[in-house]
Amino acid sequence: MKDPVLPDELRYQLLKELDANPGISQRELAKIVGVSLGKTNYCLKAIIEAGWVKAGNFARSDNKMNYAYVLTPKGLSEKASVTMRFLKKKQVQYEQLEREIAELRKEAERQTLESTRSRY
Repeated sequence: MKDPVLPDELRYQLLKELDANPGISQRELAKIVGVSLGKTNYCLKAIIEAGWVKAGNFARSDNKMNYAYVLTPKGLSEKASVTMRFLKKKQVQYEQLEREIAELRKEAERQTLESTRSRY
């Protein structure tokens, strides 16, 4: 079983949604994660092949096309790992954004002072 080459954000979204809603349809999952139905199908096959998720028919379903996607212990471990990586990435982005906002505030204050001085 090889590790699928999926961006961390997509891995995180897929594993999070499947864990929270095992009976989700591929169409619903595609809409939530913002990728095409074909890409969703490809990703599901990849994470099933990697051993992160098991897919099985609902035992009592009238529509045997419905599946339940259940995270395996390996999948739960991967979800925890990707959540930490994703969190760290978002924290770095947040800190960069805070610095940019602080710089923009300083620039706006300078420009306001300069425009006030030039009027008098």
